[in-house]
Amino acid sequence: MPRRKKQKPAVGDEPLSLNEIAALLLQVDATDMAELDVIRRALHRLDSRLEPWPLARAFVLDAAWRLDEIRRGRVAKPDAVVSEVGSLIERAMLALDGQDPSEVASSREATPASDDAPAAIDIAAADRDLLECFIDESRDSLDAAESALLLLESDPDDVESCNTVFRVFHTLKGTSAFLGLEEVTELAHRAESLLSRVREGEVRFGGAYVELALRAVDMLGAFITGLQEQLAGGVPATPAGYAELLRSLDAPDPTAGAAASAAAGGAVDGAGSGARAAAAGGSEPARGTDRGAESWVRVRTDRLDRLVDMVGELVVSQSMVARECAVGGVGEDLTRAVAHAGKIVRELQDLTIAMRMVPLKATFQKMARLARDVAQRRGKLIDYVMEAEDTEIDRNMVDFISDPLVHMVRNAVDHGIEPPDVREANGKPRRGTVRLAAYHHRGNVVIELQDDGRGLDRDRIVEKALARGLLESDRGLSDADVFELIFAPGFSTAEELTNISGRGVGMDVVRRNVEAIGGRVEIASERGKGTTFSLRLPLTLAITDGMLIRVGGERYIIPTVGIQMSFRPTRDALPTVAGRDELVKLRDALLPVVRLHRLFDIEGAETDPTQALLVVIGSGERRCALLVDELIAQTQVVAKPLGAWIGHVPGISGAAILGDGHVGLILDPAQIISISRQPGHGNGVGSALRSVA
Repeated sequence: MPRRKKQKPAVGDEPLSLNEIAALLLQVDATDMAELDVIRRALHRLDSRLEPWPLARAFVLDAAWRLDEIRRGRVAKPDAVVSEVGSLIERAMLALDGQDPSEVASSREATPASDDAPAAIDIAAADRDLLECFIDESRDSLDAAESALLLLESDPDDVESCNTVFRVFHTLKGTSAFLGLEEVTELAHRAESLLSRVREGEVRFGGAYVELALRAVDMLGAFITGLQEQLAGGVPATPAGYAELLRSLDAPDPTAGAAASAAAGGAVDGAGSGARAAAAGGSEPARGTDRGAESWVRVRTDRLDRLVDMVGELVVSQSMVARECAVGGVGEDLTRAVAHAGKIVRELQDLTIAMRMVPLKATFQKMARLARDVAQRRGKLIDYVMEAEDTEIDRNMVDFISDPLVHMVRNAVDHGIEPPDVREANGKPRRGTVRLAAYHHRGNVVIELQDDGRGLDRDRIVEKALARGLLESDRGLSDADVFELIFAPGFSTAEELTNISGRGVGMDVVRRNVEAIGGRVEIASERGKGTTFSLRLPLTLAITDGMLIRVGGERYIIPTVGIQMSFRPTRDALPTVAGRDELVKLRDALLPVVRLHRLFDIEGAETDPTQALLVVIGSGERRCALLVDELIAQTQVVAKPLGAWIGHVPGISGAAILGDGHVGLILDPAQIISISRQPGHGNGVGSALRSVA
């Protein structure tokens, strides 16, 4: 039986209200072009009446434009776009309910623009929450626009990517106009006009048009950053090159793009550089939102951090209560109640940690743009591939890994991937591949950057290290040991220093930032075949899973992710090698032994390894064995920094309150392994540690 349609509001000479249009939209099928066109015309008829409410007017015009996109057949998923139209109409109604047009006019008249300085937003008069929301949404939109532009560069006929970029510029234009951001409005308007010419087929997207659109995205991002700084008390400033970019957007020079492409050696040949990369990894910008799929609420990060801290303290308190119940011989009912409370606390802890997790997608997409730009400037042909970019990580760690990834990607493209002619002469495809992937492994997040370029040159690294006095000889050093040298500050093997990078330049930043969050960097490389950098990071900075150990009268926590095994050695497994520190033989491998009682100056510890335990920490060839008295128990602790009054203590990453209320120090496996490789390692940090107790 055919569906009986409900009575619709009549569309006569008088414009329909937004409420009537919203009701009409609910009854329309996304494939009914005639009915959708009625709604589109009804929205346009409201245009002049909404002039006193610029924000509502912007939402209405945006909704009408999106319906027009459906009418022209430019939308792959009409249902999703109709949902977006409904959302825009709702926002327009909210803007009408909460905004007095006389206040809008007076606030704009109160802050006239100066001829020689950009007009500052009147923070007191404006809705601060609205500005902050505009900043957040604009950043997300600009990220989507950049990804879409890279896809569009590789395929100029990609209608959906073109529409995505156009929508971003269009929305920014309307919202910034309401907020009085005249420079942002003007830039977004001209960028929108450029994309409109592409959509209408007047120009083919490539060359100068690609560069102009990307420059517009960059400058809009700079304006958004400046607005955030102004909210924090900064002084507004127009980004350099603003006027020149406006002129270029009005009258782009197609030959400029052709010249740039020629100079780059065809870096955007065929599949494109950074853009093809994103597509190869299955990552695409959002092309319509399913409003029913997920519900979101924005939470201030300081409140979220405070929640995580409070739950951490709750975990410690619950552990203390459980310990008292265990040793106090309380009744079974109370014991069960405490155990049940412990289960709830653990679930609450997992939930709060999950709330702070964010996908790596946005960070990976930024690297796509970087790879594309470096490839063009250096005349390289690359495919940039992203895999598992939806892997999540603690949001507080994102800032720490951004700089390392920038240096790594830049070096991979600039000095890892060979020029096309060189690759062809060596029997390789002219296009190189840079692959950025992420996955979970043994409680860690692993980020791998792999290139199929020239690989690291061991001989060249050793030569440079000898010249700089970093080595006396490479005798006995494994490849992994030699590759570690590129992390020395300023170390580079590049024969040609460029303004982009040198192989190794900035790699000290990589190690420093990664180790600052309890991670480590590993390198695998084969000359002529490529290099893989692996960043092994903790899943979160909030909670540490560890093994509680005892050395003498002191207790320490070793993060479980760094522990391989523990054993009690026999006498014949402890060889004595002249001129070397103490070693232990384990499965035909010799590992350095670190006596924690010497390193930390602890009295009363067991000194005979055959009567104590050795805990093997590390991975691959970077391992050592810690001499400890006892393994007490596995535990979860809330990691805290030592504080500025103590400063950095070698081998220690932080501290935690244990279940009995005492402080336990958290060992840093990566630093201890580095200490074990230094000749004559022994005590020297004990005095600093005693100040903690």
